[in-house]
Order: sequence, then C-alpha cells, then structure tokens
Amino acid sequence: MALIYILDDEAGKQALHVKGELHKYLIKVRRHKEGDEINFRSRQNIEILHRYKIETVEPRSAELSLISSDIHEVKSEKSLHIGWCTIDANSIEKVLPSLCEIGVARVSFITCQRSQKNTKLDFKRFQRIIEASMQQCGRSTYIEFDTYKNVEEFVTKFPDVNVFDFCDEVLEEYSAVKTVLIGCEGGFSLSERELLSSLKRFRLNTPMVLRSESAVVAIASKILL
Repeated sequence: MALIYILDDEAGKQALHVKGELHKYLIKVRRHKEGDEINFRSRQNIEILHRYKIETVEPRSAELSLISSDIHEVKSEKSLHIGWCTIDANSIEKVLPSLCEIGVARVSFITCQRSQKNTKLDFKRFQRIIEASMQQCGRSTYIEFDTYKNVEEFVTKFPDVNVFDFCDEVLEEYSAVKTVLIGCEGGFSLSERELLSSLKRFRLNTPMVLRSESAVVAIASKILL
C-alpha cells in the first residue's frame, strides 16, 4: 500500500480539500479515517510523491495537510519497447493495465497486412486506462504510444528488433532484448516474413497457439519480471 497513490493536479499544495467521487473513494471504498496518510502525485510533476495526512473527515468532504514532497520514481529496472501489429481496440484495452504493471516502456502500433481494417486507436482513452493502472500499482511513468504505417517502416527504424513468430527457436536468454515485434491474429504474411527473415526470430516454449494479446503479456513478463 505504500506505493499506490492518487493522481490529482492539485497535489503539492499545502492543503487539499477532498469532495465528490474522490471523497467517496477514499472514505467509503478505501475506508480511510482521520490520521491516515495518503500518497498523491500530479500529472505536471509526476515524479514527485506528495504525502498527505487526513486532518478532518466530514460526510461530504475531507481536509488533508501536506507532510512531505520527495522525488520518488517507480518504474521497471529494464526498458522494453513492443512493436505490436494492430488488433481490435477492445482487446488492446483489456491488456493495457497488465502491460503497465509489468513495466513496458513503449508500445508502437503497426498496421500490418493482416491487421483488422478501420481499427481506430483512442490514445486519450488509452492514457486514462494507464493512469488508473498507475495509481493502483504505484508506477510513476507513462507508457509511450506511437504508430507505424507498416512492418517495413518499423524494422527500418529498429533493425535490432527480436521477432515473435512461428519458428523453431525458443528464446531462453531475455536479458539483452530491448525491442520485440509481435504480429496480429494469424501472424505475419508471406511478404512480411521475407522482410523479417534476416532478423532474430523466436517463440515461447509452449505447444499452444497464443492470441496476440496473450503473447504480448507473456513476452513482456518473460523479459521484465
């Protein structure tokens, strides 16, 4: 519980007046009371952890006073960049909290030849999902999101990428892996495989066929945890 926090743009002020949904969450859901201490961060200076004490609790509001403000970053010791061929947005959203908790630093969404057409990625919604996860797990850094128009553009930018694919090579040593490329449902097309043929490819040590989102979480866990 020491690392979790509330994200509030008023964090850092000497006193906080809490009401509405935040009051309900802190007092009714988390059952905080007078004298309890709670962590806050602001979006503007998210690396700073502000610790507050609950001074008074009223039926509809609470008053908090600032105890301390210190730089306290919480992030993975390793950095992992995932190139992910775009799948259904709802499927992506379901695993974003897990990727946040595991410690993924960056996700690049790539339109590959077998990606679902007309998939719209709502990055503002993704950020709201990530923020909810960050508050629950204590992480103080955002996942960076960007897009690439095709696989060729991505591998040109990141030529040292490791490719997750149907192959014989089981990757046993993950410590040096910084960037991975993961296909959508059905894997890569023949022309994409030709493009990727000179790169290091690997699979997980399982006889089961993984959905794209399952593979993303499994690979991130292998590398970062």
